[in-house]
Amino acid sequence: MRIAIIGAGMGGLTAASLLADQGHEITIFDQFDTPKPVGSGLVIQPVGQQVLAEVGALETALSYGNRVTHMLGIEAQNGKRVLDVKYDLVDPNAYGLAIHRAALFDALWKAMLTRDGITLTTASDVTSVRQDDDSIEVFTATHDVHGPFDLCIDSSGAGSPLSPIKSKPLGYGAIWGTVDWPETEIPKHHLSQRYVKASHMIGALPIGHIPGQNGFKAAVFWSLPSDSYAAWQDAGLDAWKAEATTLWPALAPFVNQITDADQMTMARYTHGTLNRPYSNRLVHIGDAAHRASPQLGQGANMALLDALALSRALNTRPLTQALPAFARARRLHTKIYQAMSWAFTPMYQSDSALLPLIRDRALFPISQIPPTPRILTSLVCGTMVPPIGRL
Repeated sequence: MRIAIIGAGMGGLTAASLLADQGHEITIFDQFDTPKPVGSGLVIQPVGQQVLAEVGALETALSYGNRVTHMLGIEAQNGKRVLDVKYDLVDPNAYGLAIHRAALFDALWKAMLTRDGITLTTASDVTSVRQDDDSIEVFTATHDVHGPFDLCIDSSGAGSPLSPIKSKPLGYGAIWGTVDWPETEIPKHHLSQRYVKASHMIGALPIGHIPGQNGFKAAVFWSLPSDSYAAWQDAGLDAWKAEATTLWPALAPFVNQITDADQMTMARYTHGTLNRPYSNRLVHIGDAAHRASPQLGQGANMALLDALALSRALNTRPLTQALPAFARARRLHTKIYQAMSWAFTPMYQSDSALLPLIRDRALFPISQIPPTPRILTSLVCGTMVPPIGRL
């Protein structure tokens, strides 16, 4: 088939490689002159690592990233644990791959370049498509028409102009920045976080190396109400640094590297899912199909799994059957993780006084009673249910 892919992000590059391996003719449309990643650090869970291995990108990603074996969150005011998840409880070899988006992009990009049959169309801001029973055409902001194609895959992210998703804005987002990993007592194999109730969350994620830069890096993040970024900027960096290091003194050598507010980028989150992520010859994957907070660390993994499930469906079924099969295969996994994210996020990011009490005095103690720790490990690893169903 002739397949158009909108967006050269994680899901789009993965889908391009997998589908090119099946002999399809792929055209990727991206709005940038040179495709590039946006954002800071993330964690590729074991299910996502399997997809990276399938496209030949895992070894490169491992050479950049950092293995995380433990997620640890502590209430800053009393020093008690409120989050404690270990990766090795189900599989002793399991870990999260903490990595900068630029490094993950580079690994997927290099893997894609080893394939034939992929064309990249840059500076193409896709605005709409036109489809019928036989084909689909792609329209850009410059009024160019591309096609016809047999299938269009929308992997253009949360800002997709093609997706009919209606998502609800979340009350809290976060500011993110990337700094050098300093001399510190914080372990390199931990995702470490500190909380004050649910209104404050600060964390450090050891993400390894970034292409073209020297040294081992960390992603630092600070929870912030979605409408408070301007107020944070107005208050000044010194006020923020003083607050952050009062809550967590060990973070001082991280935040002291932030000398300009522009080093911290505001990320706002929404929550929503397309019940039917396809229509005729258009299919949505990744954030174009489902969006949630990053509390469970599953965003990039979901895009990778969508690409894998779609490629498996297209490899075994005609198009009219493949898209419904793809949707069925991903439905249960997506719904469970969306529901878990919806339930857990207010426990860690909200203005509620009650929810963090429930978290600290009920949920955390229960989380340490077997078999709950193994269940939480499966949840974080992405393996609570089969991620691509019967495919």
